[in-house]
Amino acid sequence: MSAERILLSAPGWDSELWIGELEKHAPGRDIVLETDGATDPSIRFAVVWKQPEGLLSSLPNLKAIFSLGAGVDHIFKDTTLPDVPIVRIVSDDLTARMSEYVVWQVLDHHRNGPRYRRQQQNHSWGETRQQASADDVTVGIMGLGELGRDSAAKLNVLGFKVTGWSRRQQDVDGVTCFAGPEGFGDFLASADIFVVLLPLTDETRGILGLETFRRMTRRGPLGAPVLINAGRGGLQVEADIVAALDEGLLSAASLDVFEAEPLGKDSPLWEHPKVTVTPHAAASSNAARLAGPIVEQMKAYDRGEPLANLVDKSAGY
Repeated sequence: MSAERILLSAPGWDSELWIGELEKHAPGRDIVLETDGATDPSIRFAVVWKQPEGLLSSLPNLKAIFSLGAGVDHIFKDTTLPDVPIVRIVSDDLTARMSEYVVWQVLDHHRNGPRYRRQQQNHSWGETRQQASADDVTVGIMGLGELGRDSAAKLNVLGFKVTGWSRRQQDVDGVTCFAGPEGFGDFLASADIFVVLLPLTDETRGILGLETFRRMTRRGPLGAPVLINAGRGGLQVEADIVAALDEGLLSAASLDVFEAEPLGKDSPLWEHPKVTVTPHAAASSNAARLAGPIVEQMKAYDRGEPLANLVDKSAGY
């Protein structure tokens, strides 16, 4: 056994793939899936996604916890977490994948993709309304972190107007920014397509519900707004999304995340004609791209250098 080990805990993931990639960058350290005991002294770092409750709390020499995805709410579900730094994954690869998803879904709704697919299924030919230009459409991004800012920049290049809302006031090129509860109403009145990239916290849980949908504008070229949620499933109230679509408060929704995953086979979202379902695939973590940066952070921390992308535990992200 090596003097220091890295714990990998990602139930349901391809553990062998991640172990192989971590070992490439951390020669001399064992990558382990289970501890030798409740007080395993050899583990210095933990790399996790939805780790079991209590797994990390009794490791006496644990120095830091690394999330394998952009979100960290899965870590905080463990109520026994040790008092060590928690690191979010921020990588060009993960950011690019999310921006690809956002641009794909925005363009699909902007260019009537769902409608044309229904027409194709019905062998129906026809375009009955004029196509709006990108500069006639405003995309509102909820969450202006790394992922939101990059998505905004790419949407700007395509000609869309972009607004954004965040917990604290931001200054982002090409984006009209709103912040806090006092700016939320004006933000909801600003856009035609809403892209949600918020972290899941006590303040944001369930924010995508009827109260929010009723405050969104319905004066734009799309008629009613479009919802795209690629953030966290706990942000949305799925019964309210279905109700809003049926009432015309929303014209369509693209959902990549869900209250419970995988999405239950009896969920009405599967068959709803105005819903696009993707299986939490907007920005999948790529072991070959992420293992190296994770290990480099570990090495830097061992040298006494500060960790980057630290989670603010009081804020929850």
